[in-house]
Amino acid sequence: MEYIERSYRSMFVSDDMTHFQVSVKDTDLDIGVSRECYSNELVEAARKITTSLRNELEAYIEFDPEFKSALVPHRLYSTAPPIAFEMAKAAELANVGPMAAVAGAFSEYIGRELLKYSPDVIIENGGDLYIHTDKKRHVGIFAGSSPFTNKIAVEVLPEFGPIGLCTSSGTVGPSLSFGKADAAVVMAQTGSIADAVATAVGNMIHIPEDVNRGVEFAANIPGVLGAIAIKDEKMALWGKIKIVRLNFN
Repeated sequence: MEYIERSYRSMFVSDDMTHFQVSVKDTDLDIGVSRECYSNELVEAARKITTSLRNELEAYIEFDPEFKSALVPHRLYSTAPPIAFEMAKAAELANVGPMAAVAGAFSEYIGRELLKYSPDVIIENGGDLYIHTDKKRHVGIFAGSSPFTNKIAVEVLPEFGPIGLCTSSGTVGPSLSFGKADAAVVMAQTGSIADAVATAVGNMIHIPEDVNRGVEFAANIPGVLGAIAIKDEKMALWGKIKIVRLNFN
């Protein structure tokens, strides 16, 4: 498995948004907000929200350690915080463990809170995004050594509403994957579903011929809006996802 530094974050920068980073333990976020709405108050709110979510989830994991280690859907105790229930629900849909949804869930929960401060919000958490935008956005796809890397982007339209756009890879990054996908990208109505289903799709892909099976699986999950699977020179896509060509010199 290859680890790539997060230099890809430069691809998210846009003229109408201000980006800043928030790091709490191993949660490392890139946050974009409308330029005119950026303030120290907003940055502090993002930090407080992130810290609070981590504290809630860590406290629950201490009580229920299997929540963190489970690789299949896991039944929660009634004392679990709301974010844990949302992760577990998404994991059940995708037939993966609840932690497969953690990055997408964090992105969405933090993003929803920051909408109180800014009408446009993009939260990136280890390649998993929550996007609420009033204009068309392009999000580049990094797919390791695949020839598609840095050549294509997903087009996100305002009419999609707030979405989760999450990526799983078996060849790039430190996240656990049982497959060899260069990129499994899922767009969904929530960050938790996008993240959990991207993990499941990534687990299915071992050879280029598996990409169709991966997107067909995603197409049958409630809440999924579209999916892309990439392995080497093969790519399959389904749903509302539209890709556009990027030109990097």
